[in-house]
Amino acid sequence: MAYKILTINPGSTSTKIAVFEGEEQVFKKNLKHSAEEVAKYEHISDQKPFRTEAIKRELKEAGIDLSEMACVVGRGGLLRPLVSGVYEVNDLMIKDSNLGGLIANDIAKEIGVKAYIADPVVVDEMDEVARYSGHPLFPRISIFHALNQKIIARQLAKDLGRKYEDMNIIAIHLGGGISVSAHKKGRVVDTNNALNGDGPFTPERAGSLPAGFLVDACFSGKYTKKEIGQMLKGKGGFVAYLGTNDALEVENAVKAGNKEWEKVYKAMAYQVAKEVGGLAASAFSMDVDAIFLTGGMAYDKGFCALVKSHVEKIAPVYVYPGEDEMKALALNGLMVLNGETDVKTYKE
Repeated sequence: MAYKILTINPGSTSTKIAVFEGEEQVFKKNLKHSAEEVAKYEHISDQKPFRTEAIKRELKEAGIDLSEMACVVGRGGLLRPLVSGVYEVNDLMIKDSNLGGLIANDIAKEIGVKAYIADPVVVDEMDEVARYSGHPLFPRISIFHALNQKIIARQLAKDLGRKYEDMNIIAIHLGGGISVSAHKKGRVVDTNNALNGDGPFTPERAGSLPAGFLVDACFSGKYTKKEIGQMLKGKGGFVAYLGTNDALEVENAVKAGNKEWEKVYKAMAYQVAKEVGGLAASAFSMDVDAIFLTGGMAYDKGFCALVKSHVEKIAPVYVYPGEDEMKALALNGLMVLNGETDVKTYKE
């Protein structure tokens, strides 16, 4: 009989849950939480009880017996930097208030199984040379779509009849944030800070900006610190240029012949390709086995074609549209249950 696994992915106003039997998803639900309900809690970790009860109630109504779960896997958040892998939820992780891990741990303890997280966004395997920025006060840090990138990289290697640990791969995750990463023989040796740091601009993030102009804006007296922060994340990219963060709206406008929007659309593809080219030269000395595009925007065939036209001479380009974080969490839990990977310890 296949192992049953519960996966949990908390968002700002929702909690996604899914149940898997082996690799097959047998139940999925997106629990919505009102802004008023969430606003009652000062800290994110304070939301744990009501979200946990909502999950248990939903599963009970669906006739799913929690006691049949072999493990519970939660979505990892902004924890301390750590190497890629599956981590058992421990006291330090609970102290660091990772909501996905907190909820998973509460449910797992109740039914007597282990709770895990896997490949949170703070996975850090960067080479030392990649951490230098140009000033010691501003080190480059690793924040990227580790969960989806790692699982797709392994899938790509499998599809090619190879091992992930034997390949040089450049991964491009296209979503509200865009991360472009160098997977070198199983390690992400360089990546952009896809949250609010550097790299290509995105539907809502500014990516790398000319530093001098940014300093001028900060001290101009025209903007608050919060407003500058929003320029970097939330009101940058498509939002700043076009007034929308809806990539599908932009795609449709470009297809309809909107030339002004097309300029911005092409510029984003250009910046993605520029990031790929930089990693190909610096991290791999142009020895790249494959490039892949994934994430929600990878459904946009026109955008993928633009990126491909710039980079296909570097290496073959593959497209794996969408992101299935719930399945990625389940597959990581399954690897643990099948003895295919070791469980790591979260520590200072």
